[in-house]
Amino acid sequence: MSAFEKYIGFSGLAIAAVLATPVAADDDWRATYSLFGTPGIIDMPSAVAPRDGEISASIGGFGTTQRATFSFQLLPRLSGNFRYSWIDTFDRSFDAQYQLAYEGDIRPAIAIGLRDFLGTGRYSSEYVVATKTFGSNVRLSGGIGWGRLGSVRGFTNPLGIIDDGFETRPDDSVETGGTILAGQFFRGDAAFFGGVEWRLNDELTLLAEYSSDAYTREEDLIGFERTSPLNFGITWEPADWVQVGGYYAYGNQIGLSATFVIDPTSPATDSGFGSAPLPVAVRGENVIAAASWGTPAEQSTGVDILGQVLATDGFRLLGAEVQGTTLRVRYENTKFRAESQGIGRVSRILTQAAPQNVDTFILEPTRRGIALSSVTLRRSDLERLENTSGASDRIYERALFADAAGPAPAISYDTENAAFLWGVYPYLELSLFDGDKPVRGDVGIEATFQYELRPNIVAAGTFRQRIAGNRDEIGAIADSTLPDIRRSALRYGAETGNGIENLFVAWYGRPGRDLYSRVSVGYLERNFGGISTEVLWKPTNSRLAFAAELNYVAQRDFDLGFGFRASCLNEDCTVTGDEIYDVVTGHLSAYYDFENGFQAQVDVGRYLAGDWGATFSLDREFDNGWKVGAYFTLTDVPFEDFGEGSFDKGIRLEIPLDWAVGTPTRDTSAANLQSLARDGGARLAVDGRLYDIVRDGHPSQMQDNWGRFWR
Repeated sequence: MSAFEKYIGFSGLAIAAVLATPVAADDDWRATYSLFGTPGIIDMPSAVAPRDGEISASIGGFGTTQRATFSFQLLPRLSGNFRYSWIDTFDRSFDAQYQLAYEGDIRPAIAIGLRDFLGTGRYSSEYVVATKTFGSNVRLSGGIGWGRLGSVRGFTNPLGIIDDGFETRPDDSVETGGTILAGQFFRGDAAFFGGVEWRLNDELTLLAEYSSDAYTREEDLIGFERTSPLNFGITWEPADWVQVGGYYAYGNQIGLSATFVIDPTSPATDSGFGSAPLPVAVRGENVIAAASWGTPAEQSTGVDILGQVLATDGFRLLGAEVQGTTLRVRYENTKFRAESQGIGRVSRILTQAAPQNVDTFILEPTRRGIALSSVTLRRSDLERLENTSGASDRIYERALFADAAGPAPAISYDTENAAFLWGVYPYLELSLFDGDKPVRGDVGIEATFQYELRPNIVAAGTFRQRIAGNRDEIGAIADSTLPDIRRSALRYGAETGNGIENLFVAWYGRPGRDLYSRVSVGYLERNFGGISTEVLWKPTNSRLAFAAELNYVAQRDFDLGFGFRASCLNEDCTVTGDEIYDVVTGHLSAYYDFENGFQAQVDVGRYLAGDWGATFSLDREFDNGWKVGAYFTLTDVPFEDFGEGSFDKGIRLEIPLDWAVGTPTRDTSAANLQSLARDGGARLAVDGRLYDIVRDGHPSQMQDNWGRFWR
C-alpha cells in the first residue's frame, strides 16, 4: 500500500471513529500553528483563520531546518507572515493567505495562499486548501499545491486548461531576493496534500498529515533524508497565549515548535489600576466653586486652583480664561494615552472647579506646546448624561470640534518643575537578520533629558553606555555603489561602547489655521546631524492630511561624538572620501485615516543616498493603542545596485505600555522588523514628526476611542 493510500485510509478511519456529521466550526477551537508559524497542521497549511487582529511569534524546526515567524491577521479573511529561516543559508520570506469562504454547516472553509511570494523563493509555493470540522473535535484539511507543495506525486497542472503557460514553472532561485515572484504563481506541476487534527481535550491535539513537499533543495544541499511523506505530531496549549508542538516528520526527523499568541483587542491585565475620575458636579448640589470669576483677581485665583487640581490627575494647565459664560482651558495631557479620556477627565474637573455661571467649556488639548483642536461641551450635557445609557455616544454627538489656532487663553499658568525632565534606564537593542549573525544585541544604560525653553521649544538628548553585547562585532558589510547610509550602521559606537544617540532642539508652531510646523536642529539621529523642517496641513475634521519636509544633514562620526565624517569607500572603511558626506533630502507626504482603524501614508521625495522615490505604508491601530503596520520603498536605485533584498521593506509594531501594566501612561514600545537595512530608500529618522503628534487630538482619532470619555 502506498503512503498516499495509507493516508486516505487513516483519514477515513478518523472520521468514522467519531461518527460525525458536518457542523459549523467551533469558535473556541483556535487555529493550530504549523512548523511554518502559520495556521496549518504540521508542515502543510489549513484554511482555519486566526481571530481578527491576532498576532503570533513562532519558532520551530527539525533537523538542521529552523524557522522563526511573525504573523498578523490583518483582516478577518487576510493574514500576513514574515519568516526568517535557516535552510542552507539564512533566508527571509513573506507569506499571505486569504480565506475565500468561511466554514458553514455543510461548506468547508476555503483559503488560497502564497508562501515565500516576496523573497528568494527557497520556499516558493502556492495552494488552495479546504478545512471542515466533524463533530466538535476533528478537523480535516485537504488541498492542492504548486511549487514546493507540488513536488510529491505531482501531476500536470489543471490550470493548463486556461493557458498552457501554467504547465511550466520558471526557475525559483533568486539570490538577491526581495522581488515578487509573480511569474511563478500557480505554475508547474501540482500535487495533493492533506491532514487531520483530533482534539483530545482543551489542551492536547493529535495531528497527522500527508506532505506534498519533497524537500529537494535540502536533500541536495544539506543532506536532508526524506523517507516518508507522512508526518505525525501533538500540540499542547496550556494557555490561550502559548502553543507547543512535537512532531515525527518525514520518516526520520524529530521536530519541535513554540508559538506565542497575543490578542491586541483585549488587555493583558484583568483591569486598570488607575485612579477613578472625579464625578460630575451638578450646580446647586453642594458645589464649592465660586459663583463667578468676575474680577481679574478672582480669575487669577481660580486659574491657580484649577491648575493644582488638574495636576493631581496628570494634566498640565497652560492657561485659562472666562469670557461671559464660557470657560476656555488649554492644557497638556501627560498621563492618558487617549485624548478622549483626557477630555472626559478634564471636563469633569471643570464641573467641580469652574464658576457656577459658566455654561460652556472649551477644551484645547496640546502636544509639544501646540494646540491640537478645540472641543466645546455644554456643562448641562455633562450634568444630565453622566450615568445614563449610551452617555459616551450622546456626548460625542453634542460636542463641537474646531481648530484651536490663535492666541492662548489670557491667564497663563506656570507648572512647577515642568521645564526639566531626566531619567536613567536600562536598554536592550537588537539587530536582526544579519547574514553572519542573525541576532545581535546590546544591553546597557541610557540617560535621557528634556529641557523646555518654552512649551513649544524643547531641547532633548540621549546618551548610551553599553555594558554587554555583541553589536560591536561588525562582521561583513556588503559592497554597494551607493553612499554607505545604513549598511555601516553597526560601526556607530562599536569601538567606544558609548555615545550621543541624539542631541537637538525642536521648535513647534501654529503658523496658521489648519497648519502646524516643526524645526529641529542638532544631532537628529545616530547616523546624521543637521536641520530638519516640516509643515503639516491637517484640518481638524478631515481624515486627510498633507506634509512637506526639507532637511539638510551630514553624516556623523562612528564614535557618536560631536564630529562628522566622510563616506566610506571600501568594505572596512579604511579608505574614505575627501569631504564630509552631506545631503539635502525631503518628502511630500499624504496621510489618510480610514474609519476602520487603518491609516495609509505615502511619502514621495529624495532619500539620504540621493535617490528619488516613494514609501508606501499601511498601519492598523486598535482601540487599545496597539499598532501593526507594513511599508515598502521603491526608488530609482536598480534592484541589482540595491543589493540583497532588492528594495527597502519591513513590518512595524507599537505596543502601548498601559495595555501591559494596567496603569495610565502615554509611553509605548516600538519595534521595526526590517528584513535588511540598506542604503537605498533610507529616510532620516527624526523625532517628533507632526502627523503622529497632531492626529491624536483630532476627532477622527478620538472617535475611535471615545468610549474612554467616562473612564
